[in-house]
Amino acid sequence: MFLVYINDFVTLFAHYGIKIKLLFADDVKLYVKVVDYSDVAKLQQALIAWYTWAAVWQLGISVDNVLLIGKVGSIGQFCINGIPLPVVTECRDLGVTITHDLSHSSHISDIIFKAHQRSNLVHRCCVSRNPNLLVRAFVTYVPPLLEYNALFGLLIQKTGYHTC
Repeated sequence: MFLVYINDFVTLFAHYGIKIKLLFADDVKLYVKVVDYSDVAKLQQALIAWYTWAAVWQLGISVDNVLLIGKVGSIGQFCINGIPLPVVTECRDLGVTITHDLSHSSHISDIIFKAHQRSNLVHRCCVSRNPNLLVRAFVTYVPPLLEYNALFGLLIQKTGYHTC
């Protein structure tokens, strides 16, 4: 039954010329380039159709979780059921910080900051100054931060969205 919903959802947005890029369970990511007012109107019509579709299928849309990423003031005001959607310049989703210009410098800065914090924590919390124990604690707690979503930056570089 869930596949029926998903297929119908993809078809709905395709009708408005919007391709769904990421679809995972009940989480959807739409990427739409808004250049002029016709794009604004098309996206707003798609949002209205989405709300109508959800109402027909008796599904709720969590409007609080809907964000528009873009330069504030550069795109029009979008609404779902009369509720205006917030426009933000960056968003953190599934551990990855995405900015309006698809730059990954903010994401990398966050990772480096957290790794630095955790390495200092390892240094402060270990009572023993045994170098082998400190190295083992560091290797256990810091590299996972650096390795999580490490392919994200490579993917952006490979697809040509590198802006850093």
